[in-house]
Amino acid sequence: MDFLVEALKLITYKHAVMWLIGGALIFLAIRFKTEPALLLPIGFGCILVNIPLSNVLTQGGQTGIISWLYNVGIEASEAMPILLFIGIGAMIDFEPLIANPKLMFLGGFAQIGIFLTVILAVCFGFSLQDAAASGIIGAADGPTSILVAHALKSKYVGAITIVAYSYMALVPIIQPPVVRLLTTRRERLIRMDDVKPRKVSKVVKILFPIVITFTAGLIAPSSLALIGFLMLGNLIKESGVLGTLTDTAKNNLANLITLLLGVTIAFTMRAEEFLSVATLVIMALGLFAFVLDTAGGVLFAKFLNLFLKNKINPMIGAAGISAFPMSARVIHKMGLKEDNTNFLLMHAVGANVSGQIASAIVGGLIIGLVVPMI
Repeated sequence: MDFLVEALKLITYKHAVMWLIGGALIFLAIRFKTEPALLLPIGFGCILVNIPLSNVLTQGGQTGIISWLYNVGIEASEAMPILLFIGIGAMIDFEPLIANPKLMFLGGFAQIGIFLTVILAVCFGFSLQDAAASGIIGAADGPTSILVAHALKSKYVGAITIVAYSYMALVPIIQPPVVRLLTTRRERLIRMDDVKPRKVSKVVKILFPIVITFTAGLIAPSSLALIGFLMLGNLIKESGVLGTLTDTAKNNLANLITLLLGVTIAFTMRAEEFLSVATLVIMALGLFAFVLDTAGGVLFAKFLNLFLKNKINPMIGAAGISAFPMSARVIHKMGLKEDNTNFLLMHAVGANVSGQIASAIVGGLIIGLVVPMI
């Protein structure tokens, strides 16, 4: 009874708000299937860490389980988001990108919102590391957002994580209006049937992750942890000699790391740190970055069309963000809505996987540029 009385005395309105936020995340995960593998454990973990005297943070003066997971899996090594990239790499098929390499440019220009958002956040009074960590939300890449925010020692890791994954889940709501605003119906009806992807040999598929790793290492050494493990997962898949291991990486490993990552990130959602005006501003900045990234991909596709004989449907530029494969599916459905015989999926997938690579490289660039300055 003494513990109950003491716990009740420690409850504040902030704890109640965090319980509601945790409940809302669980509701979204179950009712609307919004990134359930991540939002459900984050929501439940949010409730756990905001119960007064909970032993998930401390236990008899010792480190509690969630504190331990955060210290080992993120604080000390950033292992969880990096290991997750093995599973993501094992899921990805880079063939559409290899067959049509100009799609890589769409993934690159679909990161422009990150840099513009960093500038805006600094103007709003955020420190450079918090501004850079907020801008990376625009990549719509949860693991990269976590790794960058932590590497830059941002005070808002929890908020950035929640916002990044929330916007990933909201791709079908956010992207279509932006795409329609920036394109004409005639552009949305562009067919790419005449763009015949060339046959990609197994040797090229095996060499691709190795070459990308070397290239990323030279351009942005700080991206190698993400790019290297992403490409390792893809190499496991494309080698064709590790069938069981491939299945384990893209299923069991990815699912287990996602579950633990969700619970662990709840460590940063303690009421006294999470509830602030800055959290709301970060949500707005993240949306701004996400919209600008979408626009950057679309507008660059339109720019390329000024010089290309075989035109690109500019909608696929929006798939240059890193929300794989959701963004590619959204663009494909938009194409079918305009013309039910216009199949853009493979082209959109090519842009989408290029965004996965580009976002990791940009994350590494930001870490490499900002860390020496803080």
